[in-house]
Amino acid sequence: MNFALILFIALVVTGSVWLIDSLTAGRERAKDAKPPWWADYSKSFFPVILIVFLLRSFLVEPFKIPSGSMLPTLLIGDFILVNKYDYGIRLPIINKKIIDIGEPKHGDVMVFRYPKDPSLDYIKRVVGLPGDVVEYLDKRLTINGRPVPMERAGDFNYVATGLNFINGHTYREKLGEHQHTAMVQPEMPAVIPQQVDGDFDHRENCSYNERGFRCSVPKGYYFMLGDNRDASNDSRYWGFVPDGNIVGRAFMIWFNFEDLGRIGHFIE
Repeated sequence: MNFALILFIALVVTGSVWLIDSLTAGRERAKDAKPPWWADYSKSFFPVILIVFLLRSFLVEPFKIPSGSMLPTLLIGDFILVNKYDYGIRLPIINKKIIDIGEPKHGDVMVFRYPKDPSLDYIKRVVGLPGDVVEYLDKRLTINGRPVPMERAGDFNYVATGLNFINGHTYREKLGEHQHTAMVQPEMPAVIPQQVDGDFDHRENCSYNERGFRCSVPKGYYFMLGDNRDASNDSRYWGFVPDGNIVGRAFMIWFNFEDLGRIGHFIE
């Protein structure tokens, strides 16, 4: 569901009704006369819809985390806020960048439109910028020939789909200015070859083997991985994220019904 489009339609409808009434019947209506319900409702709702539309289009937009692909950084059920201007001001609906403010950086947690179905929003961590060479071999992440600093942090247990109990090993990684926690399942491979899409854009930039993969990020694209490395459907399987699909940078958890202590937690 394209909520931005729904808001825009509601904005146009309420604004048009209010304007038409003001220029026609509203001119002849007595000052103390009550306008018809449809004109009254439009006049009341238009400013509210306008404010919400502007806020979520250019400043911040709320999202809910639906899966465990970003565990342990983000939990299922976290409500997060996404900064809409860090990566440039974009026109709503068409997502066309009109003012260039900044670009994604290594380690940013980014919301984007899924390249295979732009109606879906995904959230992953930026590990590859345009021109980077990303390697993930034997569960070790390397960027441009330099291993990403990491150290053992402990374990993280959770119950996955189908009531499967998962015991993951966690590591502290440093990507750019971000120090975060990633998780792996030692018994799982670095990539499952049969799940790799064979025809994503710039597929020739990636090579796969039993140890993992190596991808060269093309200009204008980004390479994304989930922090839950062995339970994430990410760029290793469906390819690169084009700049035009970027929604914004996730920066804060604003609510979680099951854990109120996560409220106000900033996303590393």
